[in-house]
Amino acid sequence: MILSEKETTVIKDLQTQEQCCVEKYERYSKLAKDQVLIDLFTDLHGKEQKHLESLTQVLSGKVPSCDCNDSDGKDYEPKQTYKMMDDSEDKKNDEFLATDCIGTEKLVSGEYNGEIFAFGESAVRKLLADIQIEEQNHAEMLYKYKVANGMV
Repeated sequence: MILSEKETTVIKDLQTQEQCCVEKYERYSKLAKDQVLIDLFTDLHGKEQKHLESLTQVLSGKVPSCDCNDSDGKDYEPKQTYKMMDDSEDKKNDEFLATDCIGTEKLVSGEYNGEIFAFGESAVRKLLADIQIEEQNHAEMLYKYKVANGMV
């Protein structure tokens, strides 16, 4: 598979977004106070790294298979750490981190949504659609964490 100049530019832009997510989750896992949130950030870091690796494969002319995983968000059930009336600095810190990551996931998901039809190759479109669904799952998981901990 040979990408057009436009397709190459789109993939490189998406790589930049994914690299930002990788770095953010790595940093935020060190800033979070709650172990449940640390574990979630660590998990999402790994998933974003896989997205980045998939995009790198596309740039090299290979389209990796995708699993069309749409259940991570639906199946995620975080344990409650913070009580509803807890007004601690730790809770405020973790709420900020989770909220910021939801915003990032929305942005990245929107990028995939807008760029998916720039590709003529259906296998690439399928991969990008799969990654978009996974980005939505990430936002859902973060939102469920916030709900469980009285942050919404």
